[in-house]
Amino acid sequence: VSITMDPLFLAWSSYRRRRFQRCADICSKLLSGSPYDQAAWSLKTRALTEMVYIDEVEVDQEGIADMMLDESSIAQVARPGTSLRLPGTSQGAAPTPAVRPMTQSGRPVTGFVRPSTLSGRPETMEQAIRTPRTARPVTSASGRFVRLGTTLFEYIFHLENDVKNALDLAALATEHAQFKDWWWKVQLGKCYYRLGLHREAEKQFRSALTHQEFVDTYLYLAKVYQRLDQPITALNVFKQGLDHFPAEVTLLTGIARIQEEMNNMISATEYYKEVLKQDNTHVEAIACIGSNHFYTDQPEIALRFYRRLLQMGVFNCQLYNNLGLCCFYAQQYDMTLSSFERALALVSSDEEQADIWYNLGHVAVGIGDLTLAYQCFKLALAFHNNHGEAYNNLAVLELRKGRIELLKFILMYIYSKHFTSSTLSEIKCYLKLIIELLADNCQRLVSEHLFTVLVISLILHIGLHKNHVVYSQIILQDPWLIVQ
Repeated sequence: VSITMDPLFLAWSSYRRRRFQRCADICSKLLSGSPYDQAAWSLKTRALTEMVYIDEVEVDQEGIADMMLDESSIAQVARPGTSLRLPGTSQGAAPTPAVRPMTQSGRPVTGFVRPSTLSGRPETMEQAIRTPRTARPVTSASGRFVRLGTTLFEYIFHLENDVKNALDLAALATEHAQFKDWWWKVQLGKCYYRLGLHREAEKQFRSALTHQEFVDTYLYLAKVYQRLDQPITALNVFKQGLDHFPAEVTLLTGIARIQEEMNNMISATEYYKEVLKQDNTHVEAIACIGSNHFYTDQPEIALRFYRRLLQMGVFNCQLYNNLGLCCFYAQQYDMTLSSFERALALVSSDEEQADIWYNLGHVAVGIGDLTLAYQCFKLALAFHNNHGEAYNNLAVLELRKGRIELLKFILMYIYSKHFTSSTLSEIKCYLKLIIELLADNCQRLVSEHLFTVLVISLILHIGLHKNHVVYSQIILQDPWLIVQ
């Protein structure tokens, strides 16, 4: 007699082994026979949710619309050391921008690309965050209906991305629990945060903390204050969490990140060291401490931290690139080129390849081989034609060769394209506004002759640079192209 395994148990086993698609397929077969099986529905929704689950604590993408249309700022001119948008005002004894490069937001380049940063973003969110942590804490309520409700909320919130209906469900569940279930209050706060209602999210997270102290709740609340540009309050929230959960790694890491974003490198390094005392395999702490030692003119110590990452199994082109630079500045030339060769063998994008060739150009300049440096900078531009640093160094090499005209052309190209694009966008905005006004008033579009006169007036008013005469001539030849 053949013994077959219960399909529901087999689906649960697949879920435990993180084979979510197989689990969902088995549950679908079960539901085709008994469509009212709540256990199968619950397990299927959990499996589908796990396939697209994103840790809301870590991922926080702030787009250009959020930055430009932000109305939640407390003060237009923040005090020095109290704002993440003015990181240069803090007194942290950090290296100057001439020593340590800065990002476009004015913050120093970190040693670890976090999920919340826009640079180095993978193709999909599933690749950006792969965490072994479970999706959900245990709710304080009990019963199959409540368990199915929590699963349904996460299905709507993560898979369907329907925040409005998820908010309605969380509000009804909170009312049904007589406003005493901390888990549903946390979900309400997540919905409010996703909708941009940060003050309402703050109230829900603080109310949840009165019912149950939980690490993730402190992390969510601190993230709200970071979005409100209140890093000091976020630090206080993390410290309150450390009072209830001493030596918690995630809370210590959050403090270190804020200190690093505020350009207070000494304090950030101390907290990262505290993280390593609790978890000596924490990749972010090791990478950030190594990066800080490198930019404070201690490449030998930074080399030890990067070698530690290699021993832990971290294997990518960025690590070998950093190893090559540390070996070069530590005068270990036998390891420099071999590290860069490994980095070139592991590249996954043209931007990474351009950065590696740019660093190789720096190595060539350091050893005095300007011909090799010239070729390396050329290769960097071949892989990434908007690499401003490579253009700048290439212009310096052209200056040494006495090619003044080529030098002017290279330096002009660094900014001229962006300047022209911004100017044309401004003209396009004005022209569309004029056309709408004339069409409303005259019930017909303006004639091409009058339109050309308006284009000339706008060009003279905005004041195009003399190097962009060619672009203005193209516009005047066919002015209607700019509004298409």
